[in-house]
Amino acid sequence: MTALPAVPPLPLDPPAATFLARHGLAGETLVPLTADASTRRYVRLPDRGLLLMEDRQDPVGFAAYLRLSRHLCALGLSAPRVQGADPSHGLALVEDFGTSTYTACLAAGHDERALYELAVDALLHLHHEPRGAAVSQPAFDLDTYLTELDVFSDWFAPAVAPSGFDPSGFARRFRELWAAALAPIGERRETLVLRDFHVDNLMLLEGRTGVARCGLLDFQDGVLGPCEYDLVSLLQDARRDLAPGLEAAMLQRYVAGAPAHLGPADEIRQRYALLGAQRHARIAGVFVRLSRRDGKPRYLAFLPRVLRQLETALDDAGLTDIRAFLAAELPEWRQHGSELGTDADILKGPIRV
Repeated sequence: MTALPAVPPLPLDPPAATFLARHGLAGETLVPLTADASTRRYVRLPDRGLLLMEDRQDPVGFAAYLRLSRHLCALGLSAPRVQGADPSHGLALVEDFGTSTYTACLAAGHDERALYELAVDALLHLHHEPRGAAVSQPAFDLDTYLTELDVFSDWFAPAVAPSGFDPSGFARRFRELWAAALAPIGERRETLVLRDFHVDNLMLLEGRTGVARCGLLDFQDGVLGPCEYDLVSLLQDARRDLAPGLEAAMLQRYVAGAPAHLGPADEIRQRYALLGAQRHARIAGVFVRLSRRDGKPRYLAFLPRVLRQLETALDDAGLTDIRAFLAAELPEWRQHGSELGTDADILKGPIRV
């Protein structure tokens, strides 16, 4: 979850009331929080430092949350500890990390570099941990990467294509090119990838030391995959621009401290660029789909940034064949894609991509 504002109180349903009573929390002050983009709902117990988490629509995600919370805490990282759970009703009592998300800290003028250094160090801690991938989660395999990229072919490409565009031919060739590009990382299972490792889902925790100061949220969709993926999520954020030079400095910080099994620095940087290109292409498609299918055009406000990031990543990864294919099939993809976001309202609130 991201840190959420309070909403007017609502009565608890019987399963939730019974669950709280069973844990000695009947009659506690309850402060419901605004729902985020997930299926979960939260109620704050401000006098106990706890949240009541409810997710009855996604039992698989609920189980993954409980499992990964235990796993991350066992590794010395700060995920909200689960104090009690009733999986049959999708209810859990979890540690309340408060409201100091990275997003809030940055808005309040906190030292941006210090926050990002802490987040990079938390990733390094996870990636050095031999038990990092010792958890039952799906693999981030080649088919997953390619399936994610279908949203670019299905939604972004038609939105910027010239007349005479062949959507099925484009999708087929786009997949072929990416399959070749992603083959070297399609079988990497070296760590737990948190996937949504960005400022909305990171918290600054007072009273803790070292990497435990970095609170982790929204990790239930984690997969087993390459170490560099979460670094891309952090440093190439669709939501915000980093200070000039900060991405390069944080990438160098990671490379300097990376575990030996990741290989030479140039290989780490190559995978970083490749995963960035895949991620940005997917997000571009997701934003157009949110607008055209789901009636949420505000996401398009981030599209110009995402397309700049995609263009840079394609160049940095040396994906000249994909660049040439896009230039031939979608000759104005950068310009027309950016124009899609010209009139969109800036999104207020977290985004899940």
